[in-house]
Amino acid sequence: MDLTYPPEADVFRAKVRAFLDANLPADWKGIGALNHEDAAAFTTQWRKVLHQNGYLALSWPKEVGGAGLTPLESVVVAEEFARAGAPTGGPNDGFGITMLGNTMLRWGTDEQKRHYLPRVLSGEDLWCQGYSEPAAGSDLGNLGCRAVLDGDEWVINGQKIWTSAGHLATHIFVLARTDPTAAKHRGITFLLVDMRQPGVEVRPIKMISGEAEFNEVFFSDARCPKENVVGEVNGGWAVAMTLLGNERGAGASVQALGFRGEFDKLVSLAKERGATDDPVIRQRLARAHTKVEIMRFFGYKALTSFLKGTAPGVDASIGKLFWSHHHQEITELSLDVLGADALAPVGQTPQRAFGCDAPGSPNDSANWAGVFYNARAGTIYAGTSQVQKGIVGEQILGLPKEPRADGGAWNTIPGHG
Repeated sequence: MDLTYPPEADVFRAKVRAFLDANLPADWKGIGALNHEDAAAFTTQWRKVLHQNGYLALSWPKEVGGAGLTPLESVVVAEEFARAGAPTGGPNDGFGITMLGNTMLRWGTDEQKRHYLPRVLSGEDLWCQGYSEPAAGSDLGNLGCRAVLDGDEWVINGQKIWTSAGHLATHIFVLARTDPTAAKHRGITFLLVDMRQPGVEVRPIKMISGEAEFNEVFFSDARCPKENVVGEVNGGWAVAMTLLGNERGAGASVQALGFRGEFDKLVSLAKERGATDDPVIRQRLARAHTKVEIMRFFGYKALTSFLKGTAPGVDASIGKLFWSHHHQEITELSLDVLGADALAPVGQTPQRAFGCDAPGSPNDSANWAGVFYNARAGTIYAGTSQVQKGIVGEQILGLPKEPRADGGAWNTIPGHG
């Protein structure tokens, strides 16, 4: 693990900071300091600035409209934007740029790249992810959404769930079962589907926080052109599992910055309310500090591997387990610090449904209560803790695999005959 950056990183870091200083408002305190409406308006305009100045799609080659940055440069950009509390794109860019774009660079045809990638960057096409289903969450191979070829079009029927930002999207990339006689991880195809058509219905899922970031998506004879397959027909599993490039490496260090900022905010709250006089609260704060520092070193370790060109591996499951359980603990502590005020929170609710709240967010009861609600889902989304423990046990500790009763063709699995 290397804790230092090479000299060229400092030179590039100064360039990024100069861009932020020149383009962010003079009184900028972080996107979290804005109310929800102003934050949405700022993000829309800010994304245009990023596009015009080459700060979108950091790792994409310049010939397809990307920034063409090295892995080290992309990490520096991510870190400086995180420190400034500035968005790195719009709410659907994680799906359009990070997920679909990087996957299409690996698997897409030249025609698909020419058509879709510029539209992703311009914001003309807004994407969401159609993976999970009611019976196919952690066990994604169990998915049952069907697509049947009808002449020159795929006809899609089924349901997707937990579709983040689906209510904002114009397009969805869908894993659909195209050969029900094949083994469950085969016979799956990766399709590009326009959501602006009859037969696609998006229904919001209201969360405990009161927000509706997630959605259900229903397909009833929805269609997409035959050529909208990424990769091979019935070969979608390999496409879906593709590791998604440079941005994951950048995230290793940025995530630790976010949790450090959240911890510092909680310490300030505890001091303001005199809670640091309580030895139990102090002990819990010390535990949270220790965990944040461990996450920082997790980040350095992942970043070192990333800059050496090593793809993210099963160690990521340890990190996911660690931060998701820490986030539940520290947000529980925040409510204990708030005391009775947590029962009737006032102020601004969080801007984010995942992970830490946005930098600059107010240190009030409504914000902490909202982040507390959101943290409940952290051990479920992006791979449940049970699944992560299975990966760690089997692939890192070498424990025997859990017995399975779902082998064979998909249509021989109970419930899918």
